[in-house]
Amino acid sequence: MSLALVHSRARAGVNAPAVRIEVLLSGGLPHTQMVGLPETAVRESRDRVRAAIVCSQFEFPQRRITINLAPADLPKEGGRFDLAIALGILAASGQIDTQVLSRYEFLGELALTGELRGVNGVLPAALAAARLGRTLIVPPENAAEAGLAGHADVRVARTLLEACAGLGERTLPKALPADVASLPMPDLRDVRGQPQARRALEVAAAGGHHLLLIGTPGCGKTLLASRLPGILPDATELEALETATVASCTGGGIDTARWRQRPYRSPHHTASAVSLVGGGSFPRPGEISLAHNGVLFLDELPEWSRHALEVLREPLESGQVVVARASRSEAFPARFQLVAAFVRNPTM
Repeated sequence: MSLALVHSRARAGVNAPAVRIEVLLSGGLPHTQMVGLPETAVRESRDRVRAAIVCSQFEFPQRRITINLAPADLPKEGGRFDLAIALGILAASGQIDTQVLSRYEFLGELALTGELRGVNGVLPAALAAARLGRTLIVPPENAAEAGLAGHADVRVARTLLEACAGLGERTLPKALPADVASLPMPDLRDVRGQPQARRALEVAAAGGHHLLLIGTPGCGKTLLASRLPGILPDATELEALETATVASCTGGGIDTARWRQRPYRSPHHTASAVSLVGGGSFPRPGEISLAHNGVLFLDELPEWSRHALEVLREPLESGQVVVARASRSEAFPARFQLVAAFVRNPTM
């Protein structure tokens, strides 16, 4: 009987709680059992891990394997634990050194060939690993995102075999943010005339005020609203990391060329209340959280449902939204400037 312990990170809202993966090899008929509240995609990792270990020229142990994902009351989703589970099996079977695993945390989904695929929520995991002084190993797809956490030690592995080699004498490459020039933002120079509206934008930008634009169709309400982020004060590194962390947890990825720019979100008026504030069985951030430290633009304001507008009241006051479900609740940041617009009736 042998036991190995590997560290990883789950995704819970915009946080990355620690997950301890315990792998026990014991006598009995060959069987792999996984416990610790895994959802379907996590349970299916047994087959992915087995194929990846065999294709990487390691030996899959023909023993009874028990895998525990602790804490047991935290729901686990996705394929983010594949790499950690594979390394735990290899360590428990004596194929890699178990002593060095305590200095690392692992994230990544395994292909059947042993290659590593990207997962979401890597940036908050990198920040959390740095606070504990551990090195995080991630797939190449997440290298640029994880590199935004400049003080974190994040390494990149392309395959399971490469990750195993990086635990020994070979050093894995460090994750660095993409070296790209910052893209220019829309500017007020594109607006001709409209001196009163331009003045209103400047006052709103200086004081952090919300804004309502009323005018005839085609007079430039949407154009003016999209220029507001460009005249807001520059985001600090902490504000930019908060906004990037929210984007990381949505699965849409982070545009590294614009991560220091304030976000601008313009959902359609048919959007539901859940898409605005966030939700789901595994709560995800909504439009107001994606607009954190930036601008949320609601065009055709009278066309929005009353319920969708009512749910904005509390986030506008508190700067955050709490999505509660039967088994869990998550808090998402939502401090944004609201800009709304609607068409003035010519008979008014």
